[in-house]
Amino acid sequence: MTHSNPPNPLESRAAGPLSGQVRVPGDKSISHRALILGALAVGETRITGLLEGEDVLNTAKAMAALGATVERTGEGAWSVRGTGVGGFRSPDAPLDFGNSGTGCRLAMGAVAGCPVEATFDGDASLRSRPMRRILDPLELMGARVAACGDGGRLPLTLAGARDPVPVVYRSPVASAQIKSAVLLAGLSAPGVTTVIEPEASRDHTELMLSHFGAEVVSERDGAHGRRISLTGQPELHGATVVVPADPSSAAFPIVAALIVPDSDVVLSDVMTNLLRTGLFTTLREMGASIEESDERNDTGEPMARFRVRASRLRGVIVPPERAPSMIDEYLVLAVAAAFAEGVTTMRGLQELRVKESDRLAATADMLRVNGVEVEISGDDMIVVGKGHVPGGGLVATHMDHRIAMSALVMGTASDAPVKIDDTGFIATSFPDFVPMMRRLGADLA
Repeated sequence: MTHSNPPNPLESRAAGPLSGQVRVPGDKSISHRALILGALAVGETRITGLLEGEDVLNTAKAMAALGATVERTGEGAWSVRGTGVGGFRSPDAPLDFGNSGTGCRLAMGAVAGCPVEATFDGDASLRSRPMRRILDPLELMGARVAACGDGGRLPLTLAGARDPVPVVYRSPVASAQIKSAVLLAGLSAPGVTTVIEPEASRDHTELMLSHFGAEVVSERDGAHGRRISLTGQPELHGATVVVPADPSSAAFPIVAALIVPDSDVVLSDVMTNLLRTGLFTTLREMGASIEESDERNDTGEPMARFRVRASRLRGVIVPPERAPSMIDEYLVLAVAAAFAEGVTTMRGLQELRVKESDRLAATADMLRVNGVEVEISGDDMIVVGKGHVPGGGLVATHMDHRIAMSALVMGTASDAPVKIDDTGFIATSFPDFVPMMRRLGADLA
């Protein structure tokens, strides 16, 4: 269950302006959810624009192992024939989610509502990540952990509930993964399952549940929180899902275009769901030239064409309540902050400590080894931007795709080249990243 390929280092050097039009891969969050809900629906679900990275492909394999019929019908096009709510079967072998916390945790929620037993496993990075905060509410609903690694970590065997019970669960943190796992388990429970979160996390699960025919109500709870209620035991119907381009993946060419002088890059079909656009808001506050056009809406998710031009950036304060809408983008925002003039303070980043790596520490290390002044104060990251980055460092990626891509973006405009120790894990979310950046004019070798 581990990736044993030899490391594949890569160096990024400053080159000429970046230019051209690209479409980054389909959104990973939507891709995972489309496969899982398609597997729980009755009839056929047709998906276009699916992200065909390792993370999502592992979720597809897991849904097939749980009894759904999952077929690739073309590039980014997939067909899923589901088992119906509560209809999963026990898989014959452990479900290997590789590097994907999202796929693993959402699948745990889906399995928790079914009277089956499944073992969840992954690579060394995923085995190190905490699962207890997902398991706590699932156990309240009747699921049982039959076996697990130290501290509730993978490999983990989960016995789903034979008679799942609805709950009202107040999540200790704003986490779309916790919320989604509870709602997916709640599909099999009679009555109403409710999740209350202190701040609004991304709402893709709610939107897609409604798209597949479930009854979901989302209401405000306090100043920033949400109360989401799902009526259990619906009959989900197969649906057509158009996956928009992933804003988290778009973040990398966007920041590269902003920091490489005279760049002018267009990105098509980028998702503009307001709970995913914190980075774009922040970059505009920093002075970024990002224009949106051709807005449209598919499958409940809005998208638009972005034109990004090189810009003089300035330091800003990023409030903690913005974190849920950009939690995966702080790494590449830190790169933009390093090229800005002045101090950028990013507050409330505790969730970064429990991602593929301790992203807060790893991001600080990435900046320091390339000559950027950065401080971690509690859960805040403070980057002192001086308008340029000395570069010249070797970045330890810690098996984390976003660290790898952020460091390569940094090298596109740094004074000296930036090198990463391994590109292997980039394929988990963005298989075409390196060739796409080269097509735009980046010097990666």
